[in-house]
Amino acid sequence: MILERPDQWDHEALSAVIGCRGNPKQVWDNTELGGPWLNLMRNALNAQIWSFRHPDFLVVSATHGSAHLSLFDQTAWDKYGLAKISGNTFSANTLLDRKPAEAIGNDGHESADGAFSSHDNSIPALLKRGVVFLSCHNAIWELAERLLVAGVNPDKLPLDGLAADLTNHVITSAIVTPGAVATLVELQQAGFHYAS
Repeated sequence: MILERPDQWDHEALSAVIGCRGNPKQVWDNTELGGPWLNLMRNALNAQIWSFRHPDFLVVSATHGSAHLSLFDQTAWDKYGLAKISGNTFSANTLLDRKPAEAIGNDGHESADGAFSSHDNSIPALLKRGVVFLSCHNAIWELAERLLVAGVNPDKLPLDGLAADLTNHVITSAIVTPGAVATLVELQQAGFHYAS
């Protein structure tokens, strides 16, 4: 339930993020699947890069709560009925879908319907721009408990096995942490500015 050793999470990748020497850098506390967090992070990137002239601005998403569902691949959504867990707000994990605006390309940051506009709010678009998504082990464990209580356990796994299977379905570009809220503290101590 509680991760105690660095080999139990993506320690090297997380250490690299915490140790980032560039400035400015910002960590977002993202908890609501249907909230505006992708749009807000995109807006922060745009203003920092083009308005304030910080081309190396780093954005990190400490993703937990219902927002964490966005970091599971579609296979997990189908296997575990995550659409129902989302309150049927999402019938599929559309936050992982590439948007048509991406095809317009990255050359015209002033394009009102291009890759830097609200028409390209997606996890792949933000990953392409260097945003780091942190996955919360605690959110995974709590989801596994919730699925067990609901009887949604097609492989009849024990709690730790179910949590492990869910972890295996976190998108490969996300960094699994011992817990998002605790990791926020580490990032703030390393100079990341907090946003929610």
